[in-house]
Amino acid sequence: MLEIDDVRVGYHRSTVLHGVSVEVPKDGVAAVLGHNGAGKSTLLRAAVGLLTPTAGRVRLDGEDITRRRPHERVARGMAYVPQGQQAFPHLTTAENLRLVADGRRRGKAAVDEALHLFPALRTLASRRAGLLSGGQRQQLAIARALVTGPRVLLLDEPTEGIQPSVVTEIEETILALAGRGGLSVLLVEQHVGFAMRAAQRYYVLESGRVTSSGTGGREAEASVREALSV
Repeated sequence: MLEIDDVRVGYHRSTVLHGVSVEVPKDGVAAVLGHNGAGKSTLLRAAVGLLTPTAGRVRLDGEDITRRRPHERVARGMAYVPQGQQAFPHLTTAENLRLVADGRRRGKAAVDEALHLFPALRTLASRRAGLLSGGQRQQLAIARALVTGPRVLLLDEPTEGIQPSVVTEIEETILALAGRGGLSVLLVEQHVGFAMRAAQRYYVLESGRVTSSGTGGREAEASVREALSV
C-alpha cells in the first residue's frame, strides 16, 4: 500500500533520516517507535509530502509519489494527523468537520460516520474547538482526517498528553478502524503495548535509522521494549 524506500531527508543542511525503509501493509497497521528526536515525525512529514527526500522513494499503490505535493497525496487517499490535537480553535466542533466535508461527494455521510466513531463529539458540536480538552481535540483531529475518506491514515502520537479514559477510547477506535478493512495506518506511537496490539509490522527508529523491525503482536512486545531501552 504505502512504501517508504531508502529515504534520506532532513531540514536545510541537516539530515534526519539516513536511508529509512518502512512498508505499510494493505488494510493493516505499521507502527514506528523510538525515542524523542529519532526521526519519527520527520518520517511522516516525508510520507505526506511536507518534506522532499534527497534520496529514496515514496510509493502509494505502486505509484511513485516522491515529488507529489501534499494536496495531490490527499487526493490519492492519504490523510495526516500531526502531533498537538490540531483544530481551528475559533470554529465549533461541527464547523471544523463541515469545513473538511464541504464540496465532498459523501461529505455529510462521512461526518456522520466519523461522529459514530467518536460519539462524544456529537454533544460538543456547538462548542468551540479551542475550549475542548486535549483528548476531545485529538478525537476531533482524527475525525476530520477520516472525513476525507482516506485509504492511508498517518497518525503522529495520537495518545500523547491525553487523559487515560480518552486514550482508551482513541486506542479502541484506531483498532476498530484497522480491523474493518479499507484503511491502512502508519502509526507513530510511544505506548508500546498499544502499538504492538495494533500493528502487523513494527519499526524502531534510532538517530534516523531503523535499528529493529519485525512482525507486530503481543509476542513481539518484549523485544521492542528491549530495543527501546538501549
